[in-house]
Amino acid sequence: EVQLVESGGGLVQAGGSLRLSCAASGFALDDYAIGWFRQAPGKEREVVSCIGAGDGIRYYPGSVKGRFTISSDNAKNTVYLQMNNLKPEDTAVYYCAADSGTVVAGCGDQSYYYDYWGRGTQVTVSS
Repeated sequence: EVQLVESGGGLVQAGGSLRLSCAASGFALDDYAIGWFRQAPGKEREVVSCIGAGDGIRYYPGSVKGRFTISSDNAKNTVYLQMNNLKPEDTAVYYCAADSGTVVAGCGDQSYYYDYWGRGTQVTVSS
């Protein structure tokens, strides 16, 4: 059974940092692209980063480029999202998701590419 469990969220002041973890089970990270998404109240879910299956290709939208870094530890079957210089507008529930093969190379920047989702972890950035 494929499972994704996020952790590491919390309350942080603007300018601070958090590292989110996405622990995967039921599959190997080399075989699935992983995406990090977020959803703030009243807003649509949006991608904040993703990493391709086995190719290491990473994507960041302009809103987080230079501040967020995605990485993976295949030995722990865990993907991380390091978030630096956090801003109040980064406040949202953060989800990780796995794509079993919809995107052939790299990773998808839309939620519909992803088959499996975690339950999310809340990130709150105070001003």
